[in-house]
Amino acid sequence: MANIKSAKKRILVNKTKADRNKSVKSGVKTAIKKVYAAVEANDKEAAKTALVAATSALDKAAKKGVYHKNTSARKISRLTLAVNKMA
Repeated sequence: MANIKSAKKRILVNKTKADRNKSVKSGVKTAIKKVYAAVEANDKEAAKTALVAATSALDKAAKKGVYHKNTSARKISRLTLAVNKMA
């Protein structure tokens, strides 16, 4: 454990941020899996609903800095392409 007060605080703050990032990433992964599951099941309505939720989750993650904005945009693009191919 660190001896300096500021170093102790850094450890605590970094853990808090890491926990938040882990939670956000987990939520995004779950949302993405729901989209792909609906695409696999060939359920267009469920896929569209899941796509809206996943897009929102990815945008929020990018806004918070958990994902880079280009990474978020790329994932949204791929999800949208998968849903649109179902037609």
